Amino acid sequence: MTDETFDLSRLQPVLPSPLQPAEDERFARHGVTLLLKRDDLIHPDLPGNKWRKLAPNLRAAAGRTVLTFGGAYSNHLRATAAAGRLLGFRTVGVVRGDELDGRPLNPSLARCAADGMRLHFVDRSTYRAKASPDVLDGLLSLFGECVVVPEGGSNALAAQGCTELGRELRGRPGTVAVACGTGGTLAGLAAGLGDGQRALGIPVLRGGFLGAAVEDLQREAFGARAGRWSLDERFHFGGYARTTPELHAFADDFEDRHGLPVERLYVAKLLYGLTVLAGEGAFAPGSTVTAVVTGRP
Repeated sequence: MTDETFDLSRLQPVLPSPLQPAEDERFARHGVTLLLKRDDLIHPDLPGNKWRKLAPNLRAAAGRTVLTFGGAYSNHLRATAAAGRLLGFRTVGVVRGDELDGRPLNPSLARCAADGMRLHFVDRSTYRAKASPDVLDGLLSLFGECVVVPEGGSNALAAQGCTELGRELRGRPGTVAVACGTGGTLAGLAAGLGDGQRALGIPVLRGGFLGAAVEDLQREAFGARAGRWSLDERFHFGGYARTTPELHAFADDFEDRHGLPVERLYVAKLLYGLTVLAGEGAFAPGSTVTAVVTGRP
């Protein structure tokens, strides 16, 4: 595959992504303006932070086979498989949970397979050790030469790619908030923002590990901690892929108010968290809060 045929711009991403006001009295009553950064509109198959994190990794791979990791409902696996189909390179998805092997594929994994991704199921202890040399060597011996992209696509290249998100929002003092899984988007977003801005991450997983992960990514990508950022870990609703009737009711209501399809595992938790924070007075009157819509249902 030549550099010319691997030009990602031929996929016609919508960049910069649209920035839309969202009139919402739950924010307005506290003097806060809510904006939606519609990264979900960047590309139909590689929306949001998936485009921003994958694009620099795919350019570096330059058409070689990409091997990456995810759970049974991984947005990252779906986006990587779609990129392989669209750009004509091979993909391998290492999936957490060997109990899934041989069972009918759920819609997410079925989409990956339809897009040409070779799925490889591993037990959970092996998956936890996926970054170890022994596990990686075993995978590469099985699948041959591959470019390895970590779970969620979060590495130094991804963080560098996400700085563009921050740059697109410069000049708007206030808070820019994003839902976080592996931390790559927050790491780059914070580094790309300007003076008078801060980034807020809403983790969708339990465990309290994300702060250290974001710092590690920033050191790897930029040499040191970069930008002003913080985390609020209260809004994971039980952990990754966990939801509650309360969260679904909130998301349904937000859709009705704003005509925005709300993805439940990341975006709904972000918007819910921001609504609670606005009610708590976390944002100063007269300030602006920008919610990054990283994906679609």
